[in-house]
Amino acid sequence: MIQQIKKYVVWGMVCLPLLSVSISCKKALDMAPDGRLTYDEIFAENDKVGAFLNSCYTYMPAKGARYFFWSRGPVEWSDEAWDTDAESESGLMSGRLYNGDASAANHPAVNVSEDSGNGNYWGRYWAGIRNSTVFINRIDSAVVDNESDRKRWKAEAHLLRAYYYHELLKWYGAVLPIVREPYDFDADFSQVQKASYYEVTKFIMEDCDAALATDELPWRITSDGEAYRLTKAFAEAIKSKMILFAASPQNNAGENRWQEAYEVNKQSLANLRNQGYELYNKVNFPQTYLSDNAFIGPDKNEKAALYNEYFTQTTQFAAAPVDRETIYQSRDSQGDVWNIDGIGAQDGYKSGTCPSQELVDAYETIDGQPILDLANPYADEKHLQPNYNPENTLYDPADPYANRDPRFYASIYYNGSRRYAFWNFAEARESVENYPAPMGARTRIIATWAGEPQTGLHPTVRKATRTGYFQRKFLHPNSGTNNRVTGANWKIFRLGEIILNFAEAAAEAGHLDEAREAVNEIRSRVGMPELPADLNQAQLILRIRHERRVELAMEENRYFDVRRWLNPGEDLSKTDKWITAANIIRNGDGTYTYGRRTVRDVERRNYTSRFVWLPIPLDEANRLRSATGVDWQNPGW
Repeated sequence: MIQQIKKYVVWGMVCLPLLSVSISCKKALDMAPDGRLTYDEIFAENDKVGAFLNSCYTYMPAKGARYFFWSRGPVEWSDEAWDTDAESESGLMSGRLYNGDASAANHPAVNVSEDSGNGNYWGRYWAGIRNSTVFINRIDSAVVDNESDRKRWKAEAHLLRAYYYHELLKWYGAVLPIVREPYDFDADFSQVQKASYYEVTKFIMEDCDAALATDELPWRITSDGEAYRLTKAFAEAIKSKMILFAASPQNNAGENRWQEAYEVNKQSLANLRNQGYELYNKVNFPQTYLSDNAFIGPDKNEKAALYNEYFTQTTQFAAAPVDRETIYQSRDSQGDVWNIDGIGAQDGYKSGTCPSQELVDAYETIDGQPILDLANPYADEKHLQPNYNPENTLYDPADPYANRDPRFYASIYYNGSRRYAFWNFAEARESVENYPAPMGARTRIIATWAGEPQTGLHPTVRKATRTGYFQRKFLHPNSGTNNRVTGANWKIFRLGEIILNFAEAAAEAGHLDEAREAVNEIRSRVGMPELPADLNQAQLILRIRHERRVELAMEENRYFDVRRWLNPGEDLSKTDKWITAANIIRNGDGTYTYGRRTVRDVERRNYTSRFVWLPIPLDEANRLRSATGVDWQNPGW
């Protein structure tokens, strides 16, 4: 933080095609020959003021598949998935994390070449906080042609600062100072103090409330000319998330904050609904998602198609959008995900995210019964001995993919599923389910048994699966080299998450009927039965946590959820130490024998308690200690 304050002198303004604020690039960049502008000069001219606000937006991350080397970052660092790059490129992020190769001086999650804003979180977000704080403190006296712009721009700066703080708090925890006014470059940092998790959360909410009180800030962006600007809905989403996190066991410092989390979430959800936000509730492109070539679930499952359609479509900016669920999406394309994060054999490169057997186990059967005992899902440390739910009569371990939640079929490619796309190879005899077939556009059975040469389980091949599964949730049904449909822009916040935030807070605060009603809304969207009405509080909380795992699967929530649900000092051994795969054997008669195995023979070593939080970069931690006399570093680093 200190280094970032001293480093980010204003060298010049970049005019981005991000905000429609009528800024002339030539005029905004008309600066002294040495390229420097003072803050007084910037805030003395309308166009430069707008350009400076644009610069505050540049620290927004792309997330999704845009982590280093086209990975999904925290999705693959949790128990949701395994990254095929961990073996084929062991020096990259996932490989190093799985091996426990991380230090405060060189942590693989952050010390990488930044790709679309993912990485170097401490440096990037403190830079964004500083610039946003400068803007907030100067905009009232700045030269701005239109008072409406002044108010809206200030509200956006408050939200940018809130978002960057929210990201830092999620990753690093309560090792942050509250910065209301920008420090001078020669300031005395000896009085800088760490704030508590709750204090930072309240500061974030204060910024959100300032934005919500601004009439000039809209609830929704309705035109491409204003694409990706922040809104009041964005403010409600941040408030909802951060008060939930602050009430959670890891962060609440022993204080019961669930009633406050319930009240804030109830109001935020009501405000969003009143402004027209609602769950994505129908298939809008049946010619694609319900076609004979989509293969989304058995018998053209409409609920599975709806769910897959939502995550593979970029939200449009319109007054009456098809998608009324997405609150904010990143501005960056997710790229050719079929080539780097789908079924690697399709184009011959890499599979990337392979969903874990643990995630697959989470999908209930269509009667609404969990597969496993949610309170104690596995009888052994390695997750090889599932504790099956005795109330479930539909699940058959010998036919494990039948009769499952539609979200399973929308999100996972499994043994025996099908995909129509351009396959960049001719089938070999060993691919018995598909031989013979030429290279080209065709339907292929996705066989994931050990030894299948294209899509089978393999411990090191980059295009194979590590787990017996491939990611489907963000993959267009037929994308490929002849149909280059890129991944949809990443949905940073959506209403489905806010509903589940409210459900969790309501259940923890004892408002069980409201909590159950909220969860049932999520389940109804995909045709799943309501939760039983006779669940007690502890049982309902388990079901809500379970619903988050399924509904928000591979959306970067699980990584943070399993951490905030821990008590301080606990580790991640129950969830992250061992990750398992489907061990599928093809029998001579064409049937399959389904078993389980660990992805590796050794434990994944990013489960110890120090991995609950990222470390403050070593140099910065040393500077903070030197300036304040206090150790700011997170435990274990």
